[in-house]
Amino acid sequence: MIAQDLIEQPGPAKRDAAAGTWHSQIPDDKEMLRAAVELTRDIAVARPEIYWPDMLGSAFVGYAGLAAAILSTNPLAALACGLLAALALYRALLFIHELTHIHKDALPGFRFTWNLLVGIPLLIPSFMYEGVHTQHHARTRYGTIDDPEYMPLALMKPWSLPVFALTAILLPPALLVRSAVLVPLGVVIPPLRKLVWERASALAINPQYRRRPPEGEFARMVFWQELGCSIWAIALIAASQVYGWRPLAIALCVVSLTAFLNQVRTLVAHLWENDGEAMTVTAQYLDSVNVPPPAMLSPLWAPVGLRYHALHHLLPSVPYHALGECHRRLSAHLGRNSTYARAGYTGLMPLLTRLVRNTMRV
Repeated sequence: MIAQDLIEQPGPAKRDAAAGTWHSQIPDDKEMLRAAVELTRDIAVARPEIYWPDMLGSAFVGYAGLAAAILSTNPLAALACGLLAALALYRALLFIHELTHIHKDALPGFRFTWNLLVGIPLLIPSFMYEGVHTQHHARTRYGTIDDPEYMPLALMKPWSLPVFALTAILLPPALLVRSAVLVPLGVVIPPLRKLVWERASALAINPQYRRRPPEGEFARMVFWQELGCSIWAIALIAASQVYGWRPLAIALCVVSLTAFLNQVRTLVAHLWENDGEAMTVTAQYLDSVNVPPPAMLSPLWAPVGLRYHALHHLLPSVPYHALGECHRRLSAHLGRNSTYARAGYTGLMPLLTRLVRNTMRV
């Protein structure tokens, strides 16, 4: 979304067959696609008894840790509380991904409560993902120039990767300026309003993506969420004049760490090896990543079901809490030598190493 223009865009590139890459037009594995649908019908319903405690508990722990970090006079204790807050708020924030996929009537009140407790306080309301992420799942958009969430990172220069990850640290202060200054100014300066909406109102990584104006009921939702964010951002800046900048600075650091964690996760969510061609569903699956058990740390850096990101691209409407069972069923049914098993990886570091090596081959 912001600062992604700093990332160099690659020209056409040949992929090295020895690197284990594959052609974007690999035929669909119809057996896998059929099994994914047939074996998971009975667990494809969002369960409120899981969603609500998970989201509310994550938000509570996150804000409690943030408050402790701000109030603590011991630097080590403040650091530990800040790390806890970043991890918990990271999990709470990633429920925005679920909001883009669950049916609007599936969890009454969940979207409103999430925005009130997480989206607006962190200045990332749900409209920034809703209507954007679904384009990433569109059959003819994935991996192309029209995909807001795709960059061929494996085909770029090696220095593009640290730039991509570190720009996330700038996101919280940028969002504060956006909501406190740019959005209110946009009310009286239409060209600025248009620019902010097109370029700085979506959680997108493709610097060429331009967001279309909102319409109908969605436009009304955007208005109220924008209003809430602007009031909150202005209140934070005003409070800093009374209580000093330290609490706000600590909060920005915690949320910056959260944004950095998400950006690192994004680096390994896909293999990023497509050079702009439309892809079959199976090719999209194989360009995506599962990090299933026995990987122990993946629930921390890829929470709310995102450790099963490839599986999610097969079954985007299946709720996060069911993906583990979906994976077990498909693995048992299709076997270790199946197409399905080829999207499984052992952890974060092997994926990062693969990505870095691929950039060095370009």
